[in-house]
Amino acid sequence: MAAAASASPDSEDGAAGMDAEESQNPPLGSREDGQPGPAPAQDPAAAAQTEEPEGEPPPGESPSSSSAAAAAAQASVSNGGDPSSPGPEKELVELKVIWNKNKYDVKFPLGSTGAELKEKIHALTGLPPTMQKVMFKGLLPEEKTLREIKVINGSKIMVVGSTINDVLAVSIPKDAAQQEVKSEETKKEPLCRQKQHRKVLDKGKPDDVMPSVKGAQERLPTVPLSGMYNKSGGKVRLTFKLEQDQLWIGTKERTEKLPMGSIKNVVSEPIEGHEEYHMMAFQLGPTEASYYWVYWVPTQFVDAIKDTVLGKWQYF
Repeated sequence: MAAAASASPDSEDGAAGMDAEESQNPPLGSREDGQPGPAPAQDPAAAAQTEEPEGEPPPGESPSSSSAAAAAAQASVSNGGDPSSPGPEKELVELKVIWNKNKYDVKFPLGSTGAELKEKIHALTGLPPTMQKVMFKGLLPEEKTLREIKVINGSKIMVVGSTINDVLAVSIPKDAAQQEVKSEETKKEPLCRQKQHRKVLDKGKPDDVMPSVKGAQERLPTVPLSGMYNKSGGKVRLTFKLEQDQLWIGTKERTEKLPMGSIKNVVSEPIEGHEEYHMMAFQLGPTEASYYWVYWVPTQFVDAIKDTVLGKWQYF
């Protein structure tokens, strides 16, 4: 009992001390008068983040449209689709463009037209589209697409033509050569009366020579010009390989493949008594000794042959 009595005063003093400490440091959220105080301030950004429910779509988009877009994206991935892959009109094809012994590797859209391909060739070569002859299984149609004419990877596109500078460089010498030849022809007797030609012409017109139309001018036929004679009296045929820019002179023994640019000049004269046919020479070297003579050329093709060999056909 004495121990209990002695402990009691200490307990009362401890309790009194705690009450005094609480009065000096009130708990959070309470006022000095003992009433509950305002709640502590909260960060607005944190409050907005905690209030926004998970999975809610962005403003302006309905839940159904968001889920539909997600489903479409998932379907694209599951089917192996690539949203960034080009459409059919942008599908590229690898081509080999060949011009004047130069080769260009080109990737070009299959949906592009022949006219657009000519513009690309212009950028590569400097050759204007109006002076290009583009060949792919024949003359390239400008209005059709590469897909329509069955262009595939690795296809070869042949281009024939000369730049304006090339034309100017060669046209003046050739024109001068033609004038010189014409001047010489006026001083001489007609070619068909000269001995070297008479021995061929006296054989008469070949039975299988191509028909002639006097006074007409026609384009070169798609088949070789045949049934003519050369200076030795043998049969000869002329094949114009425009896609290769070559003239093929074929006989029974062999075929000579001549680049058009190597032919210096072309001369011709009507055959007396058969003016609907011409005798024609291709100048292969610097002098008349290099002339390759062909007899009984149908007159309607004479101008077309000269224009093709000398390069004027490129303007059309």
